[in-house]
Amino acid sequence: MQPRTSRIGPVTWCGIVGSTCLLIFLFQKILWLVVPFLLALLLYYLLSPFNKKLVKSGLSREFSAVLLSGIFLLMVVGALLLIYPMVIANAGEWQNTMMRYFEGGSRAAETLLYGVQQKFSFLRNSNFNVAVRENMLGFVENLSDKHLSDAIMTAIAWLPSISFAPIIAYFLLKDGAQLRTFIGNIVPNAYFEKSLYLMHALDRTARMYFVGMLKLAAIDAVFLVGGLWLLGVPSPLVLGLIAAVLGWIPYIGPIIGCLLAVMVAATDFPSDMSLIYTTIGLFCTLRILDDFVLVPYVIGKNMSIHPLLTLLMFFIGEAIAGVAGLMLVIPILGIIMVIGETLEIIFRDSRLRARHTYAKKLRNLAVSSDLNLH
Repeated sequence: MQPRTSRIGPVTWCGIVGSTCLLIFLFQKILWLVVPFLLALLLYYLLSPFNKKLVKSGLSREFSAVLLSGIFLLMVVGALLLIYPMVIANAGEWQNTMMRYFEGGSRAAETLLYGVQQKFSFLRNSNFNVAVRENMLGFVENLSDKHLSDAIMTAIAWLPSISFAPIIAYFLLKDGAQLRTFIGNIVPNAYFEKSLYLMHALDRTARMYFVGMLKLAAIDAVFLVGGLWLLGVPSPLVLGLIAAVLGWIPYIGPIIGCLLAVMVAATDFPSDMSLIYTTIGLFCTLRILDDFVLVPYVIGKNMSIHPLLTLLMFFIGEAIAGVAGLMLVIPILGIIMVIGETLEIIFRDSRLRARHTYAKKLRNLAVSSDLNLH
């Protein structure tokens, strides 16, 4: 069963867009709860196939949920215990390396802008390339004192909230089927079929998005790591993985990943401008492949939304909740679209409403059949 978005009317579309904006506004107020819940959904869809296999093998659903979520939690804790000493030991060196790459990137930007000035006569007397470099160097000088420390403190503050994700995933694995049964029992019999469709469509939409984004990140990582390695850019594995994860942030993420790779290439090979151009070309090629090939194939055409609406919702999401709005707007919009379409189908189906009305009359007759109403 697939959502038939062509059946959605203009009034429903207004309700979908308005509901999406309202949810983004509300979610950014409780982002500390939304983020671990989204991570728990991602973990749920990753572990769900294993959970079903364990249940079929004879284990109880509760024990299977405890086993899977517990193993994942131990893996996360073990990874943090391994990474934390390494981060503390190498923090100073990494900071100096990052400053060096920023300075190399600012020099490359000045060179590129100077080349643009020489090609256009009306720009030759301007010094905006020097101004850009000075601004970048000023940002680099303040990066260590302000931005870097703020980022570290933000990450530390988010750790307790993110730790709830395996706990939420445990309850989703254990009680997911009971929740669907509970919703099915409270829905009137006339709308039971549509409620099943709605639950199936919501689950399918969320699964397509979260699992699809993981697959897309893996494909992007392989493409970028291989491409950067062939081009000769230093640290292709680290840069490729970081850029693939940043790709989850629409528009802004791929640009940041590309800038990181360009800064590394410009710093280690300052005289090789062709390497900078080919690195930019690599990221542009991946962007084209993602938009026109990989996203429709991996995530699914049913999650595809009209480009104009997508662009509009990105602007609205960013205006309401910043980067969080950019990341939340598309999955929320996709889910609200499914709900809106189903409600419109129910509202337009006069036969369905007549069945519900007739069922109520039958229940009233059954209740009052043994009463003497003379």
